[in-house]
Amino acid sequence: MIAASRVLKLRNPSETVVRIDVFLPTQESDGAWFCRYEIDWPDEKRSFRAGGADSMQALFVAMQMIGAEIYASSYHEDRLIYLEKGHEGYGFPVPKSLRDLLVGDDKEYV
Repeated sequence: MIAASRVLKLRNPSETVVRIDVFLPTQESDGAWFCRYEIDWPDEKRSFRAGGADSMQALFVAMQMIGAEIYASSYHEDRLIYLEKGHEGYGFPVPKSLRDLLVGDDKEYV
């Protein structure tokens, strides 16, 4: 079940939508927690899962992984992706090692 979604947009002639879905964390039989997420890039839909000691950690790690993928993308490097016109940033946290890539509101609040 989808817990949350966000839509980012790409600046191109047709303004393409990049949908991000985060699913509710689930616990496996061994006690580990995982949170699945999908990013629907224009060229492919990518699906991953992040693990944690509990549901909160799995969710937080998934959010960081989403932020890392966006900030490491060529769309970010080329300044083609955005959340809202007139604003920079995507509203996702990133691991400490990537914080130098943050822009706009993300740099201030994430």
